[in-house]
Amino acid sequence: MSLIKPHGGYRKLISYQTSEIIYDLTVTFCKKYIDRTYGTNRTHDQMVQAARSGKQNIAEGSQVSATSSKLEIKLIGVARASLEELLQDYQDFLRQNHLKIWGKNDSEAKTVRALGYKSNRSYKTYMSYMSHPEEAANCIICLIHQANFLLDRQLRSIEKQFLDQGGFTERMYKSRMGRI
Repeated sequence: MSLIKPHGGYRKLISYQTSEIIYDLTVTFCKKYIDRTYGTNRTHDQMVQAARSGKQNIAEGSQVSATSSKLEIKLIGVARASLEELLQDYQDFLRQNHLKIWGKNDSEAKTVRALGYKSNRSYKTYMSYMSHPEEAANCIICLIHQANFLLDRQLRSIEKQFLDQGGFTERMYKSRMGRI
């Protein structure tokens, strides 16, 4: 049994890839549609920071997973919470600007969700949605829902792995006892 389990590799996680797209699109969205001159500078900065936090905490959680399941779960939870905050910001934007919020079964939402199955997707995959604020916000909302679904699955997987295999302290103890 290896004391330090494999870790990192977050760039291969679909949750990370999706959160990176969300971050890039949020930066574009905020530059285009959140007016920084009329007191919404704080909203602009908070939206970008929430998107960044989602992405960065997945990366950090993946790196720390070798030695702390507890911290990994916490960081993935922070990523999930940051994206939930961002989701609320986009929904508020649509509501406050009297724009339509796409339903889960709307054809536009289904089209955006289907793009999630493309290989080698990036923010460029979704750039055609950035030309109108309603489409842009709804597209990013769809991506946030996808990322949150993936993060929920990731958290359940980490929990199962911990229950099945134990944590770092248990591996240290077993490794040490095996040498005595």
